[in-house]
Amino acid sequence: MVGSLFGGSLKVSPKDVPAAAYDPPEGAGTRLAVLAGGCFWCVEAVYRELDGVLSVTSGYAGGTAETADYKTVCSGQTGHAEVIQIAYDPARTSFGKLLKIFFAVAHDPTQLNRQGNDVGTQYRSAIFYADDQQKDVAERYIAQLDAAGVYRARIVTRLEPLQDFFVAEGYHQNYAALHPDQPYIAAVALPKVDKLRAYFGEDLKA
Repeated sequence: MVGSLFGGSLKVSPKDVPAAAYDPPEGAGTRLAVLAGGCFWCVEAVYRELDGVLSVTSGYAGGTAETADYKTVCSGQTGHAEVIQIAYDPARTSFGKLLKIFFAVAHDPTQLNRQGNDVGTQYRSAIFYADDQQKDVAERYIAQLDAAGVYRARIVTRLEPLQDFFVAEGYHQNYAALHPDQPYIAAVALPKVDKLRAYFGEDLKA
């Protein structure tokens, strides 16, 4: 995974990316969100820091179980995307708030089927919605952000129904925290975490 620091499509400070105007209550109990924003190591590193996030698991979505392994997914021919599954407490955060971080910090939503030097449909920007409410929140938020003109190009994030989530191999889990000196992590993942801490410190875990 070769990459560079991206996110340069924003025309405003990450802090000034507007919150989702439509973000209805989700009820009690743990909720799940599945997001694809390029290499899952980087996106996972961001969300592990957020208050209200109970766990983050790297994995694959968009394809079948038979080809849901790292080597095969990296071919770009399986239909999968590298994703993270976020378990969160809706009393402390919300799907809309998770999406704000997704668009403001976690990746560049204007890059089609790539993030930086990571190229292929497995690195696409996508929201795998679990139900009609998640789809509606995501759809309206993307339209809101495009209308606000906070990016230099239009958002290309795909909305895809979540069929299955496949947990990635064990060595991928919490990879950035376990390998901070790995060149890709140092160049791509850790700057995202630094940006999160700089602009959204009040939203981090104690």
